[in-house]
Amino acid sequence: MSKIIVFGASGQLGQCLQHVAKEKGITDIVFLPEEQANILKPEVLQAAFAEHQPAYCINCAAYTAVDKAEDEVELARQINRDGVANLSKLCGEFGTTLIQISTDFVFAGTGNEPLTETDEAEPISVYGLTKLEGEQVISEYTEQFFILRTSWLYSEYANNFVKTMLKYGRERDEMKVIWDQVGTPTYAIDLADCILTITETQNQQYGIYHYSNEGLTSWYDFAKAIFELSNTTVRTLPIRTAEYPTKATRPAYSVMDKSKAKTQLGVSIPHWRDSLEVCISRLEA
Repeated sequence: MSKIIVFGASGQLGQCLQHVAKEKGITDIVFLPEEQANILKPEVLQAAFAEHQPAYCINCAAYTAVDKAEDEVELARQINRDGVANLSKLCGEFGTTLIQISTDFVFAGTGNEPLTETDEAEPISVYGLTKLEGEQVISEYTEQFFILRTSWLYSEYANNFVKTMLKYGRERDEMKVIWDQVGTPTYAIDLADCILTITETQNQQYGIYHYSNEGLTSWYDFAKAIFELSNTTVRTLPIRTAEYPTKATRPAYSVMDKSKAKTQLGVSIPHWRDSLEVCISRLEA
C-alpha cells in the first residue's frame, strides 16, 4: 500500500519529484509507468487507485505544448480538463487528496501588480484556457485538493529554457531574447519540495496556491543570468514580443504573489537567481 501516487512521472516535474523524494528518504511513493498512468483511461486509473489506496495523488500529467495547443484544442482539453476530471472523481471516491499543477497562463497578464489567488483568471491562449478548465472541474468531485499554479519551470531534467539557452549559447555567437514578458522562473526541484512538504505535513488547508521562486525578471534578463552563471560568452540582444510572433499569446506580466503559500503551507521560497545557480552547478557537475 502506498501513500502517494504520481501521474506524469516521466516529465520534468515528475523526475524532480523522484529526485526530491530520494533526498528526503520518502519511500511510500509510487511513480506510475505510462501504461498504468494514462489519465484519459478511467479503467486504468481505477485499477491504480484500487491497488495503491493512496492518501495523495500528485498530477504532473499535462498538455504543455503552448503553441501546438492552438491547433490541437480538443487534445489539449482532453488531457488538461477531462484527465483531471477522471482523477478528481477517483480522489473523491477513495478519500484521496489531489495535488494538481496549474499555470500562470490562466491570467491575461495585462496588469503590473503581483497576481493573487483571488485575482480573476482570464486566459488568452488555448493552453491557459484548458488548464483553467482543469482547475474548475476538480471541485465538482472532491473538496480535498491543492492547486499549485507555477511559472517558467526549469531543472536539470527534460527540455526547458535553461538547457536550451546553454545549448544555443555554446553553438551560436548571438542570441535574441524577448524582454517585454515579465514573470518568475521556477526551479522545478523547489516546486517538488513544496509538493512533498504538503504530503509530509498532511496539510489540510485546501485550495488554490501560487508557487514560483521569489523575485521577477524578463526572459532576456533570465537568459543573461544563465550565461553569466555558466560563464557562457554569447552576444545577447533584447527584442520585443512583436518581433518574435508565436501562435499562442503569452501573458506580458505574470508575476505571482506567494504570500498564501508561505503562510498556509509553511514553505520558504528561494530567490530565482539563487536557485538558478544551484541548477547550473548541478548541470555542470
